[in-house]
Amino acid sequence: MRVLLLFLTLLLAGPLQANPFDVKPDFLPVDQAFVLTHDRQADGQMRLYFQIKPGYYLYQKRLKFDGLPTEQHPQLPPALNHHDEFFGDSAVYRDQLELLLPANAQGQLRLGWQGCADAGLCYPPQTTSIDLGGTVTPAAEQASDQALASGLQQGHLAWSLLAFFGLGLLLAFTPCSLPMLPILAGLVLGNGASARRGWLLAGVYVLSMALVYAGLGVVAALLGASLQAWLQQPWLLGSLAGLFVLLALPMFGVFELQLPAALRDRLDRAGQGTRGGNLYGAALLGALSGLLLGPCMTAPLAGALLYIAQSGDVLQGALVLFSLGLGMGVPLLLLVTLGNRYLPRPGAWMNRVKGVFGFVFLAMALYTVRSLLPATLLLALSGAWLIALAWAAWPALQRLPALRAVPLLGALWGGLLLVGAAAGGDDLWQPLRPFAGGVAATAPSQHAEDRFVTVSRPEDLQRELDAAKARGQWVMLDYYADWCVSCKVMEKQVFARSDVQAGLAGVHLLRLDVTADSPASKALLQRYQVPGPPSIIWIGPEGEERRARRITGEVDAAAFQQHWGQTRSQG
Repeated sequence: MRVLLLFLTLLLAGPLQANPFDVKPDFLPVDQAFVLTHDRQADGQMRLYFQIKPGYYLYQKRLKFDGLPTEQHPQLPPALNHHDEFFGDSAVYRDQLELLLPANAQGQLRLGWQGCADAGLCYPPQTTSIDLGGTVTPAAEQASDQALASGLQQGHLAWSLLAFFGLGLLLAFTPCSLPMLPILAGLVLGNGASARRGWLLAGVYVLSMALVYAGLGVVAALLGASLQAWLQQPWLLGSLAGLFVLLALPMFGVFELQLPAALRDRLDRAGQGTRGGNLYGAALLGALSGLLLGPCMTAPLAGALLYIAQSGDVLQGALVLFSLGLGMGVPLLLLVTLGNRYLPRPGAWMNRVKGVFGFVFLAMALYTVRSLLPATLLLALSGAWLIALAWAAWPALQRLPALRAVPLLGALWGGLLLVGAAAGGDDLWQPLRPFAGGVAATAPSQHAEDRFVTVSRPEDLQRELDAAKARGQWVMLDYYADWCVSCKVMEKQVFARSDVQAGLAGVHLLRLDVTADSPASKALLQRYQVPGPPSIIWIGPEGEERRARRITGEVDAAAFQQHWGQTRSQG
């Protein structure tokens, strides 16, 4: 329970406030900010070396080694933690990065990477081809246990393993899973199996089930490495959020979610017809159970797969879902070794567990669609969630006087969130900021993005520029990408403000979407020699850029308005 509550707390942690930066027109070109060299070492290994300039960093998860089998990928050194408001914690490298490819690696390596500047600029994803040559003198291959140890040295992975193990353990005790334990025990063990063989059979079953989940984690991570943009489609996020809401309803007693009685009876009869158990049968049943016998797994598994796919970390994806599968199987092992009398009995406590899961599912629904909802609406829904959670938790804490203040504080903060949302606020940590003064000038608009025309192809850009020139209209080009943290900051803290929108009245606003690593995106960046998003370019009524007034990198609302005012006054 503690693990789940902590998981819930981390899930709903509000965004940190980003510090604004001044205009920085002197960002280095990408090949100067990140200088890549490679050379063959005396022992035959290929050394890849990044010299990273101060104030810049490389994302660990953006490193790709296409063209090499997985076993020849270099072992990544420990990275530094970097936090931002929109993408959370990321592992990054600063100053330098050295990677060693095994001596038997050969062929054409397509090295992918991406970096950003602290001052608020993200460079587009880069791909460099490196010819590794033919066969060279073999060297000792990296042991798999060394790679695993390297991953476990990262604290966030160890914490994820613990959290997912606890989540799996709790899922095993939900009303739709706990009644299945005796049936599964009969299927795995059969009739008359010894205690030692029973432990072996149950272990094979649990291991097979956990391996199925690990396989799902690997597939999700591999897909996420190439389809992260697809996973951010509004229809997909909306569908997943709807699934979370649907699966929260049975947790509050709206309807029952469990295996059909006919299927449970059939499994029970199948278990009674075997004797002594079978290792192959236990393994097959474990694999099938991972996919078919866990109806309570649907929403948590979907959320976990989305999280893993967005991270793109194959090792972590496999390990965390393997840990979840082990947690699901622990009760079965207890049933085999200790007997049914030591396992928790169904009772009122299960309803409290159901309630916790219901609120977790609703929270995950909000978290999934947070980028699709207006900030004010998200604030209001978060407040309503907190109030409902406090109301549900109050009766359960009557016997714990020391904890009664927790739901009261939750309800109070939820009320403040609702009041702040009603006043047009959008900050989870400062919901009453609209009442601090200057509300009219800084109130966010819920439809700021509607004023932008999104462009992703050079021909579309040219058509919009020609139309604006014919009208004698100013044009603002906003280079944007989904993976650009500073773009998200400026979208929320600059372009969503009513005073900024008023100042841009009459300006044709074009959003150049360079999210995809495609020829069209590269052509859009090349058009005005832009290093990466965010970048703001002003085009005068006659169709010429005001090059001296260009904004490169993240700026706050005040700096943006001052820059635009000077640009407009100078014509």
